[in-house]
Amino acid sequence: MGNVFAKKPKITEVDKAILSLKTQRRKLGQYQQQLEVVIEAEKQAAKDLLREKRKDRALLALKKKKLQEDLLKQVDGWLINVEQQLADVELASKQKAVFESLKTGNKAVKAIQNEINLEDVQKLMDDTAEAKAYQDEINAILGEKLSAEDEEEVLAEFENLETEMNLLDMPKVPSAAPSAAPSTEEQDEEKLDLPDVPTKAPTIPEPDSSPEIEISEHRKVMEEPVLA
Repeated sequence: MGNVFAKKPKITEVDKAILSLKTQRRKLGQYQQQLEVVIEAEKQAAKDLLREKRKDRALLALKKKKLQEDLLKQVDGWLINVEQQLADVELASKQKAVFESLKTGNKAVKAIQNEINLEDVQKLMDDTAEAKAYQDEINAILGEKLSAEDEEEVLAEFENLETEMNLLDMPKVPSAAPSAAPSTEEQDEEKLDLPDVPTKAPTIPEPDSSPEIEISEHRKVMEEPVLA
């Protein structure tokens, strides 16, 4: 029952043109097949007549075959034209459908834009910014979030502390110049256990005459001849 009152799709002139072209293409295809059959039949008849030595009839069959071949070429051209026309119509139909879709979409965008007031949009953005600022103030009061200035102060303090720690970790510079290392001779003198240098001049002992007298007497005894 519901299908009886269903609205039938409207058939446009484009639909009729596409249907007509497709019908003509189908008929031309069938005509091609018929011509091919006739051409093949005339060719076979010419062969048979030549076997029967009926050359005049064979020549006539070949002429009829030639006429059918010329007609087939014309049909091929017609079919190409129909195919091209059909492709153009279908392409134009698709382009029109795309244009209509774009047109409908453009109308929908304009309708939506007409429902939106620029003043309302600006007011909404202002309200959003105000609400965000209010929330930032609440977070700052509750201590959940530092302000931009507090963040900068904390960062500066961190950098100062880091610089101070780096200075403390550096080695200290000695205040006095380091003493020169002892030379090799001084090191050798320290290793040798030498006696102390005397502070007084040495005393010369007086000469003793007795040893000289003994030596002279000894020489005298040695020089005297021994008696036999």
